[in-house]
Amino acid sequence: MQISEKDEGSLAAEQVIEKKASGIGRTFAALRHRNFRLFWCGQLISLIGTWMQTTGQSWLVLQLTKDAWALGIVGALQFLPVMLLSLFGGVLADRLPKRRMLLFTQSFAAIQATILWVLVATNTVQLWHVYILAFLLGLTNAFDMPTRQAFVVEMVGREDLPNAIALNSSLFNMARIVGPGLGGLIIAWQGEASLFLLNAISFIPVIAGLALIDLKQLHSQVNHKRRELQQGTFQSLREGLSYIRQAPAVLLIIVVIGTVSLFGINFNVVLPLFATDVLHAGPAGFGFISSAFGFGSLLSALWLAWRSNRPTISHMLLATIIFCVLEMLFALSHWYVLSLGLIAAVGFAQIAFSATANTTIQTISPDHLRGRIMSVYMLVFAGSVPLGNLFTGGLASQFNPTVALLAGGGLSLIAAVAGWILRAPAEKAVAEYTYVQE
Repeated sequence: MQISEKDEGSLAAEQVIEKKASGIGRTFAALRHRNFRLFWCGQLISLIGTWMQTTGQSWLVLQLTKDAWALGIVGALQFLPVMLLSLFGGVLADRLPKRRMLLFTQSFAAIQATILWVLVATNTVQLWHVYILAFLLGLTNAFDMPTRQAFVVEMVGREDLPNAIALNSSLFNMARIVGPGLGGLIIAWQGEASLFLLNAISFIPVIAGLALIDLKQLHSQVNHKRRELQQGTFQSLREGLSYIRQAPAVLLIIVVIGTVSLFGINFNVVLPLFATDVLHAGPAGFGFISSAFGFGSLLSALWLAWRSNRPTISHMLLATIIFCVLEMLFALSHWYVLSLGLIAAVGFAQIAFSATANTTIQTISPDHLRGRIMSVYMLVFAGSVPLGNLFTGGLASQFNPTVALLAGGGLSLIAAVAGWILRAPAEKAVAEYTYVQE
């Protein structure tokens, strides 16, 4: 067989990529895919803008009302649509081209940010404006989140999926560290209006990146059969839920992650109370605690990206158990320096189990059901935030923040240990899938 000069060039390029992917270079292996590179770089800018807007929105509400309850309402309105509608977002993600869906949702989010900027810049903003815009952003996220999650494997393929998800986690946590700090500086320098304008502008790179994606390079494009296209919405939803119920690995992950998300991942509600009432560190101490959590999360994401190992149920459950134990130890700590180390470790463990769960569930999900499966995953992972906040905040108000964290960590630990005991069928299913793929 003769190899053309073009083929020789392609082979040489692949060899160079493989060499670069060795050592520390494998941390960014998924970026060798042009489509994912466009998507990731756009998200890098957009997510920083999103966290800047989150900071500015909270500050704006406090300026308008001086009422912490109003902040809670804004948060609830922003997450409520995710809890109610993300399942239908998954149905649409399986029916429609995911890139087209993301172009729509990201454009709608940009419009929302632009409207908020105009209202603030013209000094006409009122609290009900913020409520409506927060709800509309949540409505957008209900369709954007499952689609964005399910689109990753189409850009990088299953082999680089663990690395891509870890890189996305590192991106999110880096933005969570940089965005609020940058947002605070911009508010102090130019006011909230400039911050909201910058967030609106930050959507341009991600929309441009999505527009430039080469559909021919996507690794898995679902060709829907006529029967599937003719299914009703609830019939499609029932099909996805039925698969989850019958797939032991998917069901185990969703039940464990759902329980931990509901009870264990809402400690941010009481972190200010820990900083002031338990550790007596004040506002500056609270800032360092938040930064330590973000730093630990970022390190974990980069570590997972560097390892790029095939995920397993055992690794996910072990990381979940460690997370629960560390959270409970943090709840009992009254020494500020020790608490800093523990909260960083909590952040590390949280990304370790959540990224592993995300990778596993996407790897074993059928292409034509991935959107619906990821919508259920996002429902239990992010949609449970309002209920989880009520649980943790209610216990902290009734008793104290230590009791609230111990209760949440203890219930999460029970779920994780139960998952460990019952993990055999799930591990067998993952092993069988891996064997078939190889």
